[in-house]
Formats: sequence, structure tokens, C-alpha cells
Amino acid sequence: MSAVFQQPSLARRVAPIFQGFDGFLAFAVLLLACAGLLTMYSSGFDHGTRFMDHGRNMLLAGFIMFVVAQVPPQRLMSFAVPLYVVGVGLLVAVAMFGITKKGATRWINVGMVIQPSEILKIAMPLMLAWWFQRREGQLRTLDFVVATVLLAIPVGLIMKQPDLGTSLLVLAAGLSVIFFAGLSWKLIVPPVVIGVVAVSLIVGFESQLCADGVDWRVLHDYQKQRICTLLDPTKDPLGKGFHIIQGMIAIGSGGIGGKGFMQGTQTHLEFIPERTTDFIFAAYSEEFGLAGNLALIAGFIFLIFRGLAIALDAPTLFSRLLAGAVTMIFFTYAFVNMGMVSGILPVVGVPLPFISYGGTAMVTLGLALGILMSIARAKRLVQS
Repeated sequence: MSAVFQQPSLARRVAPIFQGFDGFLAFAVLLLACAGLLTMYSSGFDHGTRFMDHGRNMLLAGFIMFVVAQVPPQRLMSFAVPLYVVGVGLLVAVAMFGITKKGATRWINVGMVIQPSEILKIAMPLMLAWWFQRREGQLRTLDFVVATVLLAIPVGLIMKQPDLGTSLLVLAAGLSVIFFAGLSWKLIVPPVVIGVVAVSLIVGFESQLCADGVDWRVLHDYQKQRICTLLDPTKDPLGKGFHIIQGMIAIGSGGIGGKGFMQGTQTHLEFIPERTTDFIFAAYSEEFGLAGNLALIAGFIFLIFRGLAIALDAPTLFSRLLAGAVTMIFFTYAFVNMGMVSGILPVVGVPLPFISYGGTAMVTLGLALGILMSIARAKRLVQS
């Protein structure tokens, strides 16, 4: 008697690949991606192939997310040290014989031109999460000192390029891991107080500090100009202050309901600089108004809270720290971009996640989402 084996359907064979994916996280990303495509079509339809390229970048990020999500967290941990060492080594190489463009040395040719600082956005939280995983159950003050040194090396090298935006993102990712690892509030409060006092003094003595010929020493001239422009953009309305002024005009002119899709005058008359990249939030605000802004912010808040929920349920210390830090990358991206466009933070090169045009940033976001999906997937598969 011969036995007959029925071959499983294609759906049954494919289903395990998607098993354990976090539906809430995917839903939040889908909503933000749709908002990004809608905004990019309006602000970039007459800007070459920006809209099509933006869609292609999203598909690439989605593919990267899918691939990384298949890698278990334990396997991700094995990449921590090699990726960090390679990233820091490339940063040193950039400092020695990197490619300079527009006064900044951020790139190196390794057969193709790359920007090594982008690697550290993911390598930094991986490395610190690996470090604290090894020290689990026996954490001492010295361990936090070592973690701070591991963070300070790449941040210092990136700031030297100079690249304030990327160094801020790497710093935020690393500090998130250190904070979630259990850093004492006694060590957190003093730097925060010093920062508040420093900002208050800069605002109070703005006229003296921003006078011509005053050297801040600890900052580059362009960084000093960004801060001074933030404090009073009207001093140079057609130069350094033009970006901030036009961004605030666009946001304010949107009102509550916005001017409507494709109806933004500041956007389409090209008053908003970098309207498809760093300042796309101004274009979005003009056309969708306060209501649209609240909806977009709600989308980011939902994404961030879902990421933190995944971190909270993660099975290991490494997974918890990594998921928490990766989630805070999204927060930093969104907060800094919206803040600089709104005139409450200095202008730095930080895109708005899923909304701004940019292939490198989209790849980084895809990696970050893949890590979150991997951690969520590992927890669900263990439970099942």
C-alpha cells in the first residue's frame, strides 16, 4: 500500500517567515511611510525623480528590515564588536585621508565612497548593549566609565569631521543604552543642571557672545553661527537665518487645517530651502496644518511607545537595551528635525524619519526596524 503525502500550500510554506512579526509596529511604519510618500509627491514632484527615488528607498528599507528581522538577537550580538571596531577604524581612516566636501571630511573611498559615521548609528548601541550584557549582575561604576569611553571615541571623531547632526544621533543612541542599563540619577542630574545653566547663560548673554570676533573655542565657527542664528535669525534674514525664518513662515501659514495638498505657496514657490530633505516638515506643515502635525506626531509617539514596549518584553538584557536604544534613535531623529525646522533647535543635518528624502538615512531606519522586529519576533516565537 503506497502512502500519499500532500505537499503544503505556498501560503503554509511562507507563513513561518512572517511568524512573530509585530503587527502594531508594522502598522505604525506603514502610516508614516504613506505620509512620507504623500508629502514627497507634493514637495518633490517637480524636483527630478525625488518621488520615485523616495519610494525605491522605502522598498529597500523594507527589504533590509525583513532580512534583519530573520536574524535572532543572539546572532546580532555576535556582530557588535566587529562592527564597532570596523566603524571606529574607518573613522580614524577618514580623519587621516578622508574625502573633503564643502569643508567637511566625512567620506572615504574603499572601492566606493562611503560615510563611515552612518555605521556607528547602529554599531554604537550594539556595542554598548553587548558590553552591559557581559557585565550583567555585577555592574560597577567602572563599567559605566568604560561604556562612556567607548561612546566618546566615535562621537569625538565624528564631531571632528565636523558632523554635528550624526554625532548627536550616535551620542543619543549610546546614552540611551547607558541610561537603560541603570545609570544612577546622581550621575544624570549634574550634567542636566549644567546644560540648563549653560543654555540660560547663552540666551541671557546672546548679544555679547554672538558679537563679531568672539571665539567660543570649544565649537567650530559654523556651529557658533548656527546657535547665534537660532537665537536671533533676523540678524541675517537672507543668509544664515533664511532657513529658520522661511520654515517658521511655512509652519505658521498652514494654520489649523493647512492650505491643502499641493497648495503650499512657500513650498512650490521655492521659498523653503531643502524642502525635500531636512526642511520637509515645513512643507508638510504648510499643506496639512496643525491637525496634520498632531496626526504625524501621534504616529511617531505610537511608534516610539511600541518600540519601548518591545524593549520591556525582550527576553535578555542585550535585547532590552538594544531595543530601547534603537527606539530612541527614532525619537531623536523626529525631535531634532521638528525642533530645528520650528526654530527651537539649531539647524543640523538630521532628516525626518520616513518623510525626508535620503537613501542612507532610510537604510539606517530599515536596519533599526529590523532589529526591533527581530527582538519582538524572538519573544513571540519563544512564547509559542
